[in-house]
Amino acid sequence: MAGPAFFTRIPILKNCSTASLIIRFVRFFTSNCPDDTVKENNFLLQNLSTLGVDIKMVRRRQPGILRKQITNENGLVSFLKSKGAEDKTVASIISRYPRSITRSHDYLEKRWLLWRSVFKNDSEIIKIIKRSPESFFRSSDNNNLEKNIAYLCSLGLTSKDLHRLLTTAPRTFSNSLELNQQMVEFLQDIGCSLGGKHKENFAKQIISKNVYILIRSTKRVKANIDFLQDVLHLNNEELLHLLQGSGSEILDLSNEYIKRNFKSVEEKLDLLGCTNEQTTKFIIKYPLALYVSSGNLNNKINCLLEGGITINQILEKPKVLDFSFENIKGRLKTLEEIGYNFKENGISVLDCSRTRFEVKINKLTSIKN
Repeated sequence: MAGPAFFTRIPILKNCSTASLIIRFVRFFTSNCPDDTVKENNFLLQNLSTLGVDIKMVRRRQPGILRKQITNENGLVSFLKSKGAEDKTVASIISRYPRSITRSHDYLEKRWLLWRSVFKNDSEIIKIIKRSPESFFRSSDNNNLEKNIAYLCSLGLTSKDLHRLLTTAPRTFSNSLELNQQMVEFLQDIGCSLGGKHKENFAKQIISKNVYILIRSTKRVKANIDFLQDVLHLNNEELLHLLQGSGSEILDLSNEYIKRNFKSVEEKLDLLGCTNEQTTKFIIKYPLALYVSSGNLNNKINCLLEGGITINQILEKPKVLDFSFENIKGRLKTLEEIGYNFKENGISVLDCSRTRFEVKINKLTSIKN
């Protein structure tokens, strides 16, 4: 039985009736019980099951939702179906992000209007929510979303940029406005410190090229910039040029990951007889070499070498490494079948779209025949 110390924690006021004291006691006791002692809402369970929701998945992901007494699953279903979603899609959305059923009709209407200011039609939004329910339902603050959209537009980002941000890095819009402003101001300061003339344009370029940058810390980005300048021996002008190009695409990566991949590239090129200067030039020309895993990059290089291409040709045209290992292997096989000579004709044929590659192959085949 609970001792006097327990009861002193209950907020008892003078002149309270016995019934009032009992109510206060019950409320205090239940509010301090662990969530898992509260039973699941059977009515909600039945309703979700009828809708085709995967209850086991809900229990794994957000079990507390099943104990709520007030939810809006029927309203959510009606809303999403009115936007073109199928029953199966709605059930999948709720299964993977159960908290979606706690959003009110007003919330759904306002959030949809904000997203429609970025996307062309409802079907585009449904496709994104189907793929990533969290991107739409994670944040409950529509005002913050509205402020972030307005702020990012003020930077000169286009609808296409905002589309990519919402599609691939939706957490950007869950950030507080202040947090996004902090990263933008940091990037602007970097641009100024490197001699850039238009700091606003520099920040815009980075965000446009790297949609994940706003969901990373300024500490991580600064560490990566400092590392690149140090190991590549770049002056401010050279670093600015790198960051305004494809170098911006690796700034969101873990600093340890970049360092590890840089060391791997050094070791690989050293084994192939390359000098430190060649390695440095290769990274400056193709910083995405630090983006892919070392194993993947090595496999691509080995595949090209086995196909009759020299390391110097790869260093000269590193964009051939953009393609997947399977793609590179397939193209090399096709070119081998028609007797293509890389030493005489170079490797530009590998660095083109699938359509252009097929046209080139047909042309070479007709000439041969």
